[in-house]
Amino acid sequence: MKITRIEQVVSWRLCVGCGACAYICRKGHIELRDIPTQGIRPVIHSGDCGTCTDCLDACPGLLAPDVQMALQTLKFTGINEKCWGPVIEVWEGYASDPEVRHKGSSGGATTALALYCLEKKGLYGALHIGSDKEEPLKNKIYMSCSRPEVISRTGSRYSPASPCAGLERIESAPARCVFIGKGCDIAGLRKACRIRPDLQKNNGLAIGIFCAGTPSGRGLSELLNKMQVNPDAVREIRYRGMGWPGSFTVDVNDNERTSHSIPYMEAWGFLQKYRPYRCYLCPDGTAALADISCGDPWHRKAREGDPGHSLVIVRTEKGRKILHEAMDTGYLSLKPASMQTLNDSQVGLLQRVKEIWGRLLTMKLFGLPIPQYPGFFLFEQWLTATANQKARSIVGTARRIVQRKYYRPFTTGQP
Repeated sequence: MKITRIEQVVSWRLCVGCGACAYICRKGHIELRDIPTQGIRPVIHSGDCGTCTDCLDACPGLLAPDVQMALQTLKFTGINEKCWGPVIEVWEGYASDPEVRHKGSSGGATTALALYCLEKKGLYGALHIGSDKEEPLKNKIYMSCSRPEVISRTGSRYSPASPCAGLERIESAPARCVFIGKGCDIAGLRKACRIRPDLQKNNGLAIGIFCAGTPSGRGLSELLNKMQVNPDAVREIRYRGMGWPGSFTVDVNDNERTSHSIPYMEAWGFLQKYRPYRCYLCPDGTAALADISCGDPWHRKAREGDPGHSLVIVRTEKGRKILHEAMDTGYLSLKPASMQTLNDSQVGLLQRVKEIWGRLLTMKLFGLPIPQYPGFFLFEQWLTATANQKARSIVGTARRIVQRKYYRPFTTGQP
């Protein structure tokens, strides 16, 4: 099946929800809506978009950027790890500022890098996701231009977000900017930069965050219900942070302005069951196309009161230069780490990469369209999987397709 319209990307569940299509459409035909069971998805408002294909060209859900071509474009000088993508250096450590380290999701490395770029490199701001103060259950795109703004919006958000929908703010900014997003968001940024030269000009640094998948809005609703929290009374939600890995904390407006909290691992264990199946088809859990990627060093055992640690992967020469400058000026305290440290820290992501080729094969046998990942060596990774993993990747996918009726397209209610 050949996909020729962005609606088909959505109806066949290939959309990753990055929002790049909404940004790239200059005619305003695309609106983003939060579908409770899927995440944020585009809806088309015009039956005749003409011959423009920018939305499809910018879509990383249908076709991810070719890693091998990206390596040349980004002046890559390291090694291309077949399971993790481009790697120049691996580091482990934390933000030198105790407040940044404490409030960050892991060790605050992403926040520290953004602050260094704003305060020492002259970048205009950081485009990223934070809590929506007016609708606390949802996320909002922010351009943070100061230390207080950046720090107030720290912490991961395990619910739908589309940072690429805000790329216009980078394109129209008076100076270069930082972009922070998941692997699929970074892919959307890279593809959009090919179409919009002014966006590329203002693309100062792309920071990727490790991602095991984005739970749908229904996941958050069900978790609040489990915690017996009234969604209408929610004042603020923090998914983690304030120590490593922190707690899932909900502040509510009542007579006492109380808080409800459960351990991060318990919250994620519940929310991860609500990840759309599209997340299980993504091999880019560590943002291979970023300049720098940051995530959790789960080879460590998280203990109560742990101030936090970050695992940092340098992907490009631009990223390497900025990271070393951030260390030299005291923004980051890092020590060299190995590829084995990365393997031991992200066992779940490594297992997923090994099973994806089998999942895609099964979808293809059912006649379903599949996403393309040039340069990700998925077949070679599948060959390294155990017999049990291979069987599960095929049989499990077939069962999902039949039981959940994935062989039928769904509609977002286009007008």
